[in-house]
Amino acid sequence: MKEKYVFEEEKVAEIKKDFAARVAARRAFEAQWQLNCNFVLGNQYVYSRADGSVFSEERDYYWQERECFNHIAPLVETRLAKLQRVRPRMSVRPASGDENDRLSAKAAAKILNSACEAAEMDNVISRATIWSEICGSAFYKVEWNARGGKKIGSRNKRAVYEGDVSVRVCPPFEIYPDSLGRQTVADCESIIHARAVSVDEIELIYGVKVEPECADVVSDVGKCMLGGLDGSSSAPLFGRESAKNCCLLIERYVRPTACNEGGEYAAVASGKLLAFGELPYCCGAELTPDLPFVKQDCIMRAGCFFGTSTVERCIPIQRAFNAVKNRKHEFMNRIAMGVLAVEDGSVDTDNLETEGLSPGKILVYRQGSAPPKLLEPGRVPSDFQYEEDRLLSEFVSVTGVSEIMRSSSVPSGMTSGVALQLLIEQDDTRLSVSAEYVRGAVRSVAKMLLRLYKQFARRPRLARFVGDDGDVELLRFTASDIGCDDVVFETENELTSTPAQRKSMLFDLLNMGLLGDENGKLSDAVRHKILDAVGYGGWEASRETASLQTANARRENLGCAERELSVSEIDDDALHEDEHIRFMLTSEFNRMCDGNPTLCEKMLEHVRQHKRQKKLKKEVENAKLGD
Repeated sequence: MKEKYVFEEEKVAEIKKDFAARVAARRAFEAQWQLNCNFVLGNQYVYSRADGSVFSEERDYYWQERECFNHIAPLVETRLAKLQRVRPRMSVRPASGDENDRLSAKAAAKILNSACEAAEMDNVISRATIWSEICGSAFYKVEWNARGGKKIGSRNKRAVYEGDVSVRVCPPFEIYPDSLGRQTVADCESIIHARAVSVDEIELIYGVKVEPECADVVSDVGKCMLGGLDGSSSAPLFGRESAKNCCLLIERYVRPTACNEGGEYAAVASGKLLAFGELPYCCGAELTPDLPFVKQDCIMRAGCFFGTSTVERCIPIQRAFNAVKNRKHEFMNRIAMGVLAVEDGSVDTDNLETEGLSPGKILVYRQGSAPPKLLEPGRVPSDFQYEEDRLLSEFVSVTGVSEIMRSSSVPSGMTSGVALQLLIEQDDTRLSVSAEYVRGAVRSVAKMLLRLYKQFARRPRLARFVGDDGDVELLRFTASDIGCDDVVFETENELTSTPAQRKSMLFDLLNMGLLGDENGKLSDAVRHKILDAVGYGGWEASRETASLQTANARRENLGCAERELSVSEIDDDALHEDEHIRFMLTSEFNRMCDGNPTLCEKMLEHVRQHKRQKKLKKEVENAKLGD
């Protein structure tokens, strides 16, 4: 028992020493992040100290203008609005062409779809993108929540849940790599995740009661941005503050080595060793223990773990712009208010300073002395306006956010739609690098989601997802049903191919007649797909009959091997015929026929029935017209 206590003390001391060294090494980056957050909030007269804290600079004179003309916040908002479109759709690629691998990949894609919906990945990506755009980097932590999912029972008067995957957004303030020279998470040997956690949550997770201690937390940028993006200088100063009833939870994840193939995980809080053992999550390739973190950069910094942001580049320009605008306003105040020159002892200067030269004022001055007079105010130098315009253009060149994106207005003198489209594409090109970092991070998170389900989902579970026809479907699965985690994108970069561009191309193809048949007419199936592509084909309240007919034909295709197929009088025979023939020409149908030789003849007979019924309906219609 004594040896265990000594080991715990030594381990806690070793982890705390390691953590202190990483804090000291990362101090300069943290100071820059706090500056970035303050400039976005509108606190633009702040500077950083050597210890990583920030302080506000006081004005030199009482009359000195100290307004903030915040151009950084609109730039960040514009970039976030563009990156909000980056929500890739993902699927799982089979490991081979085998039928079992193909079905397993299809099931894994459905499980991934359900997991992303349960984890609210859209909101998670939005929060991470805010941090990466302001600080330069953000992190996803993929972990297994034992209290997630459905309740399946109770044990020792405590509820037992089936558990589920959770994705936590970690700001860069909480992440401490073993070396700042590591480029990616895969290059790190270990990572420390340190954050302020309530003592009640620690007791709930680890079963250990700890005492509260002084722990620093940083404000949530997303919450601060709601009240500080107006450019006012009264926004709260962003920095670290003490949390109550909390303590600092230090989690160290060490990558597996030749001596320790399981890696190492240790959690420390209030001087106690809460947990110690191997890495808890097998989220690496081939289900090997790995670090459960994914990094998302705004702009990658070569040879450095943390990325950089456009806010950092804009800070010198914003300081210069504030100085020019404030000096210009001070000059204009002198012109408007005037500077009064009086002879010593000629007037009551206290009264003059208090009331000024109001209209109709009776000014009494000493007999024989010179009356007060206003000095020549001059004019505002044109250099102020020139410097102001030059700084505004520097904002555009540094951030890649042009006036078209920021103000949603067309430049004066531009009448060509082609030229305007080229400018918009150039703006999107500058953002495509950041968009690819978002897509890459989401793909890595998706792989980890499947791997954690493979590790922990031992009991049968239900996954709810939206099918191809828009219907909500349920899938019963276990860990053995997930045979592959090779996640691929179904969509291209959303910035390089926008929905408006795809719709415009569709209309061009329609005008050129490339979507019609040999007679130049659009079939009902093609018309339905065009409406679906432009966003009018999936109305829930009044779905078109064509879409319902197509969905019914697809269900017949999927169940053709298990049940008999029949033709109904209400079937649209042309739509059913096209859908069945299209299905019979796919490789999936060929694989189904390999195990069921009579299936091909069964589907052919079903298609013949639709043709006969279509011919019969036409004959009946012609007979009615003849009568």
